[in-house]
Amino acid sequence: MKTSIRSVVWTIVAVLAAAVPAHAQTKWRLAGNFATEHSSSVAMNMFRDELAKASGGSFVVEVFPAMQLGGAAENVQNVRAGTLQMIWVGMAFLSRTVPELEAISLPFQFDSREQAFRVVDGPVGQLLDAKLGEKGLVSLGFLELGARHVTNSKRAITSLDDLKGLKIRMQPNETHLATFRALGANPVAMDIKELYSAMQQGVVDGQENPFSVINASRYFEVQKYVANTGHFFDFINVVANKRAYDALTPPQQKMLRDSMAKALAWQRTRAQAEENESIAEIKKRGMTWNEVSPQFRDQMRKGSAGVVEDVKKRIGADLVNRVAAETAKR
Repeated sequence: MKTSIRSVVWTIVAVLAAAVPAHAQTKWRLAGNFATEHSSSVAMNMFRDELAKASGGSFVVEVFPAMQLGGAAENVQNVRAGTLQMIWVGMAFLSRTVPELEAISLPFQFDSREQAFRVVDGPVGQLLDAKLGEKGLVSLGFLELGARHVTNSKRAITSLDDLKGLKIRMQPNETHLATFRALGANPVAMDIKELYSAMQQGVVDGQENPFSVINASRYFEVQKYVANTGHFFDFINVVANKRAYDALTPPQQKMLRDSMAKALAWQRTRAQAEENESIAEIKKRGMTWNEVSPQFRDQMRKGSAGVVEDVKKRIGADLVNRVAAETAKR
């Protein structure tokens, strides 16, 4: 009889245990196209660790840098589809989904990184976040990609004449492409995963990127000349799939945002030092440095002025004017 009672008791315990679900663990995947050693990739690892700590291990994010889950354009498609929960990506790759992002992609728009982040962290950033939301994406903030500069394998770039006819790889951003067409170059939109081999094989003459990317991607191996043109200041946007984000509990959403805020703050601080280190390294690796004169910079600014008016026609003047008003504030 005792055995029978014991069996009944253990059966009841087993049934009750099965009826109570174990503490579920939330698992997300986060993909990016930046090299593992780039400050943005390091920051995403910090975010992963901070979130795991804050959640007691109940919210786990796997980080995949260096195009492990595909190129930038592919990552954008996948996060919109929900096969990826999060990405960190150069903002230009989002501009075809959200054209309004071009309002902060204009040539020679920002005088400093401080000015640039004041704009995206303020009301303009909130407007852009809303536009991303309309496309099924949740913005989790902006990291620094930095000022972009031209490299090539043909000749030194010291005047507009030197840009003429150069086949320059660009991001798939119409404002960026139009700017270099206006400057006389031959811009070609291309995913970054194809870029190194395209330069190595002579498919393109050059490219434009921040110094940190030029260094981390080892473009000094296939490019000879670099000019500090600083024609755009560029951002990295961290975005999540809206359905996945909305499925989180409010405490999970807060942990996610708080952990990301710490990572973003670290990366923005690190970006300045990373830029200086990258300049020193690419010079050390044999690239010929061409200093852009104030006269040349003024030529580029004037040559690309019409691009701003084109953007106003394409996405609306109000947002572009709003950005201009914010940049004018001191």
